[in-house]
Amino acid sequence: MVEARLRAAFGKRGRAALDALARLVGGLGTAMLALIALLTCVVTLLASVVGVGLLIAPFAVRLLRVVADRERDRLSRTGPELLGNLPAPTGVRAVFTDVVVRRELLWAAIHGTAGLFIGIFGIALPVNVLRDGSFPLWYRFVPLEGRTASIGFGVVHTLTGALWVSALALVWLFLLFYGTPVLARVQAAPGRELLAPPPGTDLMLRVAELTATRAAALDAHATELRRIERALHDGTQNRIVAVNVLLGAARRAVSRDPATADEILERAQGAAEAALAELRAVVRTILPPVLTDRSLPDALRSLAANCAVRVDVDAELPVRCAASVEATVYFVAAEALTNVAKHSGAEHATLRLRRTGDRLHLTVTDDGHGGADEHAGSGLTGIRQRAAAHDGTVDLTSPVGGPTILKVSIPCGS
Repeated sequence: MVEARLRAAFGKRGRAALDALARLVGGLGTAMLALIALLTCVVTLLASVVGVGLLIAPFAVRLLRVVADRERDRLSRTGPELLGNLPAPTGVRAVFTDVVVRRELLWAAIHGTAGLFIGIFGIALPVNVLRDGSFPLWYRFVPLEGRTASIGFGVVHTLTGALWVSALALVWLFLLFYGTPVLARVQAAPGRELLAPPPGTDLMLRVAELTATRAAALDAHATELRRIERALHDGTQNRIVAVNVLLGAARRAVSRDPATADEILERAQGAAEAALAELRAVVRTILPPVLTDRSLPDALRSLAANCAVRVDVDAELPVRCAASVEATVYFVAAEALTNVAKHSGAEHATLRLRRTGDRLHLTVTDDGHGGADEHAGSGLTGIRQRAAAHDGTVDLTSPVGGPTILKVSIPCGS
């Protein structure tokens, strides 16, 4: 029992050390970039004395912002999210007065120096463990000046000295297991403190996001109204006009030629039935009855069954979502499968629906030729607008040669 507990504790500590080491490696990368950005800003500042730096100041600030956003992304993966992608100031006055720029510059100075040193030291720990731990095995085969411990002093002449160097590996191992998590936190601290957005930025970004979402919802609504109007005008309305014309002709023919009137009435009845069928089809595109009568997975299976391409459906939804959410997912799936049938050249597609927490995830994959372009009139813009109307996200991966993977995630409540 004690041995099992020790093994579990050792494994947990080892995983924490490896995780911290990975963060130190990532921090070392951003520290190098921060040092480059810092030197660029310093050179720009010195060149501003003679006026030349004023011309390249916006470029230096954009470089600093890109590097800072890389660090924000890195830190967001292992802790609270740090909002990035803030617009960089473009004017010279804004460059020197922007609070975010000053905080990023201070972060670059700290992270590009202390963070760089911490990253190098953290990476050196496992190297020193291996070097000093194996020192007795190879010290005789190197020149005398190379027979030193990893700390660089004390030339070893005997096996006893080599064993003492090997014992030093235990110190490095201890620091690796217990010191790397501390080093990773220290390295990340300036970024978490200085790269966090100023007060009010969250609210500003949220307002901007809601404004864009509302615009997308209005665009999607207008597009849907135009589609319905076009369907009624080009199809149903024309057929009803034809029915009216045929009925007028039949009325005039009743007294003259009853047989002709009966034929005309039969044609009018056929046109009326066709108009009714088209009207029902338009109504179904507004809100499919299968969503109300059955469920979203059943509606998706119905879509797949009517698709020209073979589609495998893997849909699980333990509870019903809001009707607007289900309708959005249904129409997104319908548009995606239409794209697959018309543009992809695929022979097979899969449609997967899952709910994770408070989000509904729809994934449509096909084995077509890929190269899907959102701006080529393939309906992807409409899909993005429908998803954005619900604060959803759309991720499209479509390399030339395929496969094409469309991922849509929509909030559906808790």
